[in-house]
Amino acid sequence: MSAVVLFGIAFVGGTIVVTLSFYFLMRLIMGGDPTGKDRELAGAVVMRISSLHALILALVFAQEMIEYQQLKFESVTEANAIADIYFDANRYGADDKAAPIQQALFEYVQIVVDEEWQTLGRTGQLSPTAWNKWDNVYQRVLDLTPTNARQQSIREHMLTDVHSIAESRDKRENSGTDSISSIFWFAAVSGVVFMALGYYPYPPDARNLLLLSVLGAFTGIILFFIYAFSDPYNPPATLKPTAFERLLDELATPPASG
Repeated sequence: MSAVVLFGIAFVGGTIVVTLSFYFLMRLIMGGDPTGKDRELAGAVVMRISSLHALILALVFAQEMIEYQQLKFESVTEANAIADIYFDANRYGADDKAAPIQQALFEYVQIVVDEEWQTLGRTGQLSPTAWNKWDNVYQRVLDLTPTNARQQSIREHMLTDVHSIAESRDKRENSGTDSISSIFWFAAVSGVVFMALGYYPYPPDARNLLLLSVLGAFTGIILFFIYAFSDPYNPPATLKPTAFERLLDELATPPASG
C-alpha cells in the first residue's frame, strides 16, 4: 500500500512540476505581460483548451470505470455459474457422475485464484490449465445421459452455465489486454502543457503559483486514476478475485446437509 501511495504522490507531483515548468518557460520566452494586454486573449484560449481537456479526461475516466466495474460483474457472474454447476451435479442424481465434475470445478477455481489472476497481470493471457479444467467439466456434462425430464432440465442448465463461464473468461482476458492508447496520453499531457503556457500573463506570485499547483495536482489525480483503472490486474488499483475466493471457501467447506 505504501508503494502505491508513493507512486500516486510521484504521479501527481510530476504533473505539478510539468505545469509549473511550462508556465515559467513561457514567461521566460514571452517576458511576461507588463502591459496586461495579453490576459484577455490568453484567458479565452485557456478556457477553450481546459474545456476540451476536461471533456477528454471525463470520457476516458468514465470508460475505464465502466470497464473496471464490468470486470467485477463478470467475475461474479462466472463464480455464480460455477456454483450452479457444482450443486446441480448433486441434484442430477448420479454420484459417480457428480464427483468428477465437482472435483474439476474445485480445481478450476483454485487455478483461477492461485495462478490465473496473476498470469493475467503479467501476460494478459488466461491459463491453459484452467481452460483444460473447463473443458473437462464441459466434456463430462456433455456425456451425461438423462433418464427423465428432471435430469434433462438440469443438464441443459449446466450446459448453459458452462458456456457462460467460457464467455466470462474471454471477457476477463479482454479486460487484461486492453490498454489506453498512447494518443490519449499525448492529448492529456498536451492539455496540461498548453494550459500552463496560457497562464504566462499572470505574475508568479505565491497565490498564482498555488492555483497553478492546484490545477496540476487535480489533473494529475484524474490521470492517475485513469492509469490505475486501465490495468485491473496490476497495482495500483488491483482488482482481487474476491468472488472466486469466497466460492473456493464455500466449496472447500460445504454446508452441512439436513
